[in-house]
Amino acid sequence: MSSPFRKATSMGELEVEKHANYILSVEKKKDDFESVVMEHLRINGAYWGLTTLDLLGKIDEVNSEEVVSWVMKCQHESDIAGLQNDDGSFSGDMWGEVDTRFSYIAICSLALLHHLNKINVDKAVKYIVSCKNLDGGFGCTPGAESHAGQIFCCVGALAITGSLHHIDKNLLGWWLCERQVKSGGLNGRPEKLPDVCYSWWVLSSLIIIDRVHWIDKEKLVKYILDCQDKEKGGISDRPDDAVDVFHTYFGVAGLSLLEYPGLKAIDPAYALPVDVVNRIFFGR
Repeated sequence: MSSPFRKATSMGELEVEKHANYILSVEKKKDDFESVVMEHLRINGAYWGLTTLDLLGKIDEVNSEEVVSWVMKCQHESDIAGLQNDDGSFSGDMWGEVDTRFSYIAICSLALLHHLNKINVDKAVKYIVSCKNLDGGFGCTPGAESHAGQIFCCVGALAITGSLHHIDKNLLGWWLCERQVKSGGLNGRPEKLPDVCYSWWVLSSLIIIDRVHWIDKEKLVKYILDCQDKEKGGISDRPDDAVDVFHTYFGVAGLSLLEYPGLKAIDPAYALPVDVVNRIFFGR
């Protein structure tokens, strides 16, 4: 994929140092009120923040031993494989909610752990395919509306399992490229406002199915850069909104997919830096 961002300066610059400092400052506030009430998302926040720092080339500023120790304390005694249902779907936890997000999480996690053999992959794929719609997209369950976030989960899971032949790439590609609006940003469904997070959900899927050339990449990178807080760091969903770690990660990850200068490459299926994925699967 050729990079359209050789004129990055004319579109603005990614505030690398400020974004890294923003992520690090959020970690230091883990005991304030906002962090306490959002504690159920802290493991997600760690992933968003750490991956952002790695893509920015700033991961060495984190105490890795401290992070690993904390993550291990979050481990639950149940095994992922035990959450697969008879129809191939996955529940999110013991309470039984079924969603293709959980199919992706299970397949991605077990692949990274080299334990995909612990589940019935054929059934898992069959369930995901049953969530495909007439517009080429995918929903959270069979018959549910197509949504860019769910499409990433399904396309990513099918990519990891070598099952992309189940996708109508042209039909899905058109649905995804039509998510780009006048500002250059992407939305998750027709007639919705653009949101920086879809710079990941839509873009990664387009790359996996080899249809990313169907969108205007320069306009998208400008939209992401316009959502930066250039004074304090961080990226928001839309220009001039409040920043958060979630959108900072997806903004930086989107720019990485678009080969923005100076960022590490990210794998569109595993949502991890390419060098991390290579170490896991190839030891290099």
